[in-house]
Amino acid sequence: MSAPRPWERHYPPSLAWDLSPPVRPLNDMLSEAAAAFADRIVIQYNAAEISYAALAEAVAETSAGLMVGGVKPGDKVALYLPNTPYHPFAFFGTLKAGGVVVHLSPLDAERELAHKLTDSGARILVTTNIGMMLPMAQRLLAAGLLDRIIVGDDKAFGTIPGLPVLSIPTDDPRIIDFASLREMGRNSSPVWPVVDPHALAVLQYTGGTTGLPKGAMHSNASLGASVASYDAFYEAQNDDEAPHIVICVLPLFHIYALVVLLLWQIKRGSTLLLRLRFDIPTVLHDIEVRRATYFPGVPTMWIALNNVPDIDKRDFSSLRQVGSGGAPLPVEVAQRFEALVGKRIGGGWGMTETASAGTANLMNGLFKEGTIGMPLPGIDVQIVSLDDPRRVLGFGEIGEMRVKAANIFQGYYNKAEETAKSFVDGYFLTGDVGSMDEDGLIILVDRRKDMIISGGFNVYPRIIEDAIYEHPAVEEVIVIGIEDEYRGQAAKAFIKLRAGEVEFKLDSLQAFLADKIGKHEMPTALEFRDALPKTSVGKLSKKELVEDERRKPQIVKNLEQKNG
Repeated sequence: MSAPRPWERHYPPSLAWDLSPPVRPLNDMLSEAAAAFADRIVIQYNAAEISYAALAEAVAETSAGLMVGGVKPGDKVALYLPNTPYHPFAFFGTLKAGGVVVHLSPLDAERELAHKLTDSGARILVTTNIGMMLPMAQRLLAAGLLDRIIVGDDKAFGTIPGLPVLSIPTDDPRIIDFASLREMGRNSSPVWPVVDPHALAVLQYTGGTTGLPKGAMHSNASLGASVASYDAFYEAQNDDEAPHIVICVLPLFHIYALVVLLLWQIKRGSTLLLRLRFDIPTVLHDIEVRRATYFPGVPTMWIALNNVPDIDKRDFSSLRQVGSGGAPLPVEVAQRFEALVGKRIGGGWGMTETASAGTANLMNGLFKEGTIGMPLPGIDVQIVSLDDPRRVLGFGEIGEMRVKAANIFQGYYNKAEETAKSFVDGYFLTGDVGSMDEDGLIILVDRRKDMIISGGFNVYPRIIEDAIYEHPAVEEVIVIGIEDEYRGQAAKAFIKLRAGEVEFKLDSLQAFLADKIGKHEMPTALEFRDALPKTSVGKLSKKELVEDERRKPQIVKNLEQKNG
């Protein structure tokens, strides 16, 4: 490339690329925020409003309670929590005690939870008494996978109509309620350990799209570097003029929400409207009544909002920033919502291994539809050959994205060989395929593992999906590769229709796509579904559909043997 970092010339004048992020424990950032914004509300959840000072107090008591209970530096503490205040209490509390946070998803199956606990070595689990989470934790305890469970009582923050909240057992010494843990800490005289910012702090498990989930190792320093990149990028665009009121429906156990919604918002003194789940009436109430200024979501949320009747008559005037992450946002979806809001949806790119930070679009200035923006400060992105990851490609050439930055993870826990394969010349090989233009903006084509090789051609499902989203009857779509006797592989589209629309035939879809994609990209199979699978973050998920297709030949074979 003629310029090593061509995106720099499009940065705001006050922004420099060569960022030097602070290297310190994340609790130092929390302490500074508590001192600067003591009486400001940091979390609004159900009937509760928690100030910055109260958050710092809760964290200190939680941390001291963990230490009284035997948690030492390096010990693993699993957080099996949805979006409740117990998450930030336990997250910062564990780090303050020198422990390692192991994030679990409330949507994980029991086998997945067992794998993550066994793989990480976490023997203490923090959960809540909402729904079936406590019974699941008790099953893990009975299976010998845990030594202790700490349970937060959600009723402490008020009640949510229709939400089952269970009683916390008092007859098992291995189960302690969160209030008692805090009381233990309050009555102790803790000596806080000196936390090494570069030591392992968080095990963030990947989605497990290939094989079992892997624990990505992050430190206080790598997470803090991501916060610093986001903060510098948006502060240079004058986005620090007043405190933000932020809708937090994305799950804090996921890396995107952890960094963008918890850590970064605490750094800049925001108020989090913490919500258990994405609910359209609540989101609209938070925008129109609570006057939220920032709403980061994922593509399925924008799709859902686009389909709300009379959405064009709602008041979005309070929003100063709108973001989309977690997965590529189809251009058609972005354009529909941007017309309603009057704000650019700030799409970007990041992954678990980069602690969320990677690229972002400017709020104003250079913008090109269909790109994931430019690299954030301190983050170096290159496009390299799919055949030789040491060969950097030129502008417009399609290859694999590789990244070097202070926010890159330390490797996969207990997987040295897999870690070694993921790095070349100090760069992390992301597995994402894309290209960079002369301005340094990146077009994300697809995940390398999702690429379809059809008749010798590389076919990228995302390109097909974006074209199908232009069809007026389509609400959601997933494209995967299936076996094809002639081509080796071919594309199959799974479609969820908009309400009131009727199914159409494959040849009708192909005719619609004829002027939008190449013949080698044309889907050869079509299936309609009432719902498409999603991950715990709300991203559309391919792996269930891939598994369904893989099993079909075996099912047919079994039927033939049975009938024969």
